[in-house]
Amino acid sequence: MDNLEQSHSSENAAGSENGIQPENNAGNNNVEKQEKTMTKVENLISKEEKHKIIALITGKELQDNIQEIQDPNPEKEQVKEKITELIKPKEVSEIQQLIAPDQHLDDEDDEEDDAHDFSSLNKLQLVELLEETVENSEIPQIKSKVASIKVNFLKLNKEDIEREMEQFILDGGDKESYTHTDDPLEIRFKAAFNKYKENKARFNELLEKQKQENLQAKNAILDELKELIASEETLKKTYDEFKILQDKWKAIGQVPAGEITNLWNNYHFLVEKFFDKVKINRELRDLDLKKNLEAKIELCEKAEELLLETSITKSFKLLQKYHDEWKEIGPVPQENKDEIWERFKTATDKINTLRREHYTKVHEEQMAHFETKVALCEKAEELVAELPESVSAWQKKSNEINDLFKLWKSVGQAPKKMNDEVWNRFRAAMDTFFEGKKAYFAVIKDQQLENYNRKLELCVEAESLQDSDDWRKTTNRLKQLQQEWKAIGPVPRRHSDKIWKRFRSACDSFFKRKAEHFTGMKANEEDNLKKKLELISRIEAFEVKKNRSENLDAAKAFQREWMEIGFVPIKKKDQLQQQYRKVVDNLFDRMKISEAELTAVEYRGMVENMKDDPDSRDRIRRERNNLSGKVNKLREEIQLWENNIGFFAHSKQAEIMKAEYEKKISRAKNDLKILESKLKILIEQ
Repeated sequence: MDNLEQSHSSENAAGSENGIQPENNAGNNNVEKQEKTMTKVENLISKEEKHKIIALITGKELQDNIQEIQDPNPEKEQVKEKITELIKPKEVSEIQQLIAPDQHLDDEDDEEDDAHDFSSLNKLQLVELLEETVENSEIPQIKSKVASIKVNFLKLNKEDIEREMEQFILDGGDKESYTHTDDPLEIRFKAAFNKYKENKARFNELLEKQKQENLQAKNAILDELKELIASEETLKKTYDEFKILQDKWKAIGQVPAGEITNLWNNYHFLVEKFFDKVKINRELRDLDLKKNLEAKIELCEKAEELLLETSITKSFKLLQKYHDEWKEIGPVPQENKDEIWERFKTATDKINTLRREHYTKVHEEQMAHFETKVALCEKAEELVAELPESVSAWQKKSNEINDLFKLWKSVGQAPKKMNDEVWNRFRAAMDTFFEGKKAYFAVIKDQQLENYNRKLELCVEAESLQDSDDWRKTTNRLKQLQQEWKAIGPVPRRHSDKIWKRFRSACDSFFKRKAEHFTGMKANEEDNLKKKLELISRIEAFEVKKNRSENLDAAKAFQREWMEIGFVPIKKKDQLQQQYRKVVDNLFDRMKISEAELTAVEYRGMVENMKDDPDSRDRIRRERNNLSGKVNKLREEIQLWENNIGFFAHSKQAEIMKAEYEKKISRAKNDLKILESKLKILIEQ
């Protein structure tokens, strides 16, 4: 506010750069006429009267309020008439840019509010966003964001409380006895918001303290200016000291709002008095004017660059900053004054035009949103005009209402004055529907409980099938269960999500395992079949060598090649595997070696290679401990499975499960032999 309030410059109290521009077709006489008249305004009209003129320029009709200046001085009356003549309607908007900073600040607040739209977030997301936001202690940066988060959270929380009360009544409770207890999200929200209020209080306290210190600092500079004016020092020394004081003044931040005008007027008066007293020589003044011109040219370039900025909010804020800097720079050579200001003003006008066009477009979009929401209201009212009479019809219409509500949430904001009105209309239609639905389902509550028990039975059966490897049979049964689930009908709302997730989790678990099992199996299966058949032929034709090591290497190579080939058609898998197992077993018999021995040889070679590693001792120790744990665990599992077989009843299903267990035990025992061989090698090391 400090810089925005300081609308006068030492260059000219009411020249073209302060916003009062000559008409485009006016001549030099009119310009001089304006400058002389406004100079009289500065010299003859009191501070209180200036405030009134500013007020009437920024918010009231000039002719109706000019009489509020009560001084009967005839010369002042002439000045008032000149003001009425000189301030054209188009110039009022230009003056507002420089002397109505409060309006700019309001616009910025509106833009900030528009920049925070959290209507799509849920309560948890809003709470997390608030907790993250209040960690920033810079209150001006987060103020509007926190306000928007609060509005959206309270709105959602109110809706949750209303639903909670409706459910309480639906479950048999009395509306008068209903009480609400803060849930964890409400507690977190209040804690975060209290932290923000504490930070804000500290910020305001520090800001006010800083303003008081700044006021004292500026008053001290005014005292130094008075002493400098009264000094008898040389022109060069006093001018250098004066420039230092000017820089100090500009560097000081905000002061209390009530002191801004008086402080600036005193400073402006002393600056002009200094120039009158010392009568700076033309060469020094021309140099100062030239530097000011260069600074203002740079500001013009920056303002023109803003025309390429895509963010309207950012460009407008930077423009305000450049206007503040412009007022602080000071006068330029007289022959450049109008030209440079016209260039800066042209860029300003273009940016303001873009900003107006932007908000016009925003308003048009909001009106389009309003029309869309009115159409949605009409559709909702049409849907609830006749309420359903069956569960399926209620479900169908509920889906339509929910789809309509999703569409509503996807539509942007309508103008503020209309948004609440159209929302209340839409919500009234939804309330009518859901109240009718609540009354209907209260009658069939017992049926929903029966449906719940039936769905529990489906969950239990689905969970018993989720680990099955009988892919086809289990798939068909689960699909039957899903069809039965759909046919059962609704359950009490408080159980609906939980029981559905339980049932779906069991189904998903099986189908995920099935998908993983069959992924990639069909690719290149025919080619793989040919390769494996060719490998089987080569194994059958292999001539066993006298050298045992060569035989082991060949057997390892055959096994490695078999594993690398990949999947074959499922119909041929078992037959091919049996054929392979047969020729491999025959090869091992001819070689007089076992699979465990083959694996042990490979592992021994790996361990021998580990000896070259400086950390081999630790690696071998860790590997030994790891294998020892696996051996113990596998032994326990084999024992457990063997014990479990004895508990199977005599039935077809039990025989199938028993066969599966026997396969698992056989595989586990083979794995145990291999692990024990590896462990033996490590113990030898």
